[in-house]
Amino acid sequence: MPRVLRIINRFNLGGPTYNAALLTKHLSPDFETLLIGGEAEESEESSEFILDQLGIEGKIIDEMQRDLGFANDRTAYRKIKQIIKDYKPDIIHTHASKAGAIGRAAGIAYGKAKMVHTFHGHVFHSYFGTIKTNFYKNIERTLALKTDKIIAISNRQKIELWKKHRICSADRIAVVPLGFELEKFQQNQEEKRKVFRQKFNLEDDEVAIGIIGRLAPIKNHSLFIDAFHQLQQQTTQKVRAFIIGDGEEAEYLKKYAKDLNIILSNGQENYIKNTQLHFTSWIKNIDEVNAGLDIVALSSNNEGTPVSLIEAQAAGKPIVSTKVGGISNIVKTNKTAFLVPAEDRKQFTDGLLKLTENKQLRDEMGTHGWQFVNKKFHYKRLVDDIRKLYDELLEKK
Repeated sequence: MPRVLRIINRFNLGGPTYNAALLTKHLSPDFETLLIGGEAEESEESSEFILDQLGIEGKIIDEMQRDLGFANDRTAYRKIKQIIKDYKPDIIHTHASKAGAIGRAAGIAYGKAKMVHTFHGHVFHSYFGTIKTNFYKNIERTLALKTDKIIAISNRQKIELWKKHRICSADRIAVVPLGFELEKFQQNQEEKRKVFRQKFNLEDDEVAIGIIGRLAPIKNHSLFIDAFHQLQQQTTQKVRAFIIGDGEEAEYLKKYAKDLNIILSNGQENYIKNTQLHFTSWIKNIDEVNAGLDIVALSSNNEGTPVSLIEAQAAGKPIVSTKVGGISNIVKTNKTAFLVPAEDRKQFTDGLLKLTENKQLRDEMGTHGWQFVNKKFHYKRLVDDIRKLYDELLEKK
């Protein structure tokens, strides 16, 4: 049986962990897989519960951390190199930037495995200045020369990697969209909606708008807060907003909202009706969250394939999002989502206003969502695509 060493950045809640865990589980018995990665940071929600639910184990490399650090990165490299030596994989598949750099460097040194890397996003714009960005691009170009197959998670991302950033040639890139367990977002929706809305004292006619994800500068939550503030002044409906997640921007964003005189939740105040904006931190039962919301938003300046938008469509919720990265590949524009330019507060607000004022429109857009994502983003399709890719690589070997 061929062996796969699968390496992810960290066991934190997000798309890479879901996909790595699902592939580890469902590629068996055709492939044996060892899954390794770093530990979630304090500001992140651990994803180890996902592994528990699937009945698989992951090995944690403590030194595999988000930030660059020579000592930690060198130790992580040495540990992964030893794991490769002991495990003797036929394929080494890395997911996201840090795992891709350290894991592929160790795999190249080993020299006996096929190398695969998935870009779940990239840091080639909106993250760093020109010098640092070019430094990362040059690292990726060097690693790509020794990588048998680069996986882009959308057609747009493939074009960016190939044409815009010149990471590698087009023939080295395969497009494999992400895949998820989506059925839970369709199951017991009325019951889950009731639980969520009772917890936050939401009335039946209140429109709940949520944004889900890490609170980091690249996610640009201040745009969401600005748009919600404008919406409050324009809509005739009762509205409530939810920022679901945590991160280094949390305190800044709370102050930003307070300066706009938005009434925030704080601890037990989560349950007070006059709250206008809830900072909930991470919530594991995200299917319950989606059932309780009426509109899902995303305000990022850069994205790969945001899981929150796939899950929103699986739950039949309409979307307002910035049109960045691979987002246009994972929604149906004006059918399941309104897409607006990054940083455009007016158009973002207008999208929220249209959906807030028109329940029929929300229902119509929500209906299209499940049909679209169930066909394109179900984990069974992902597993089949990766199995074929691995088989082709091993045949060449």
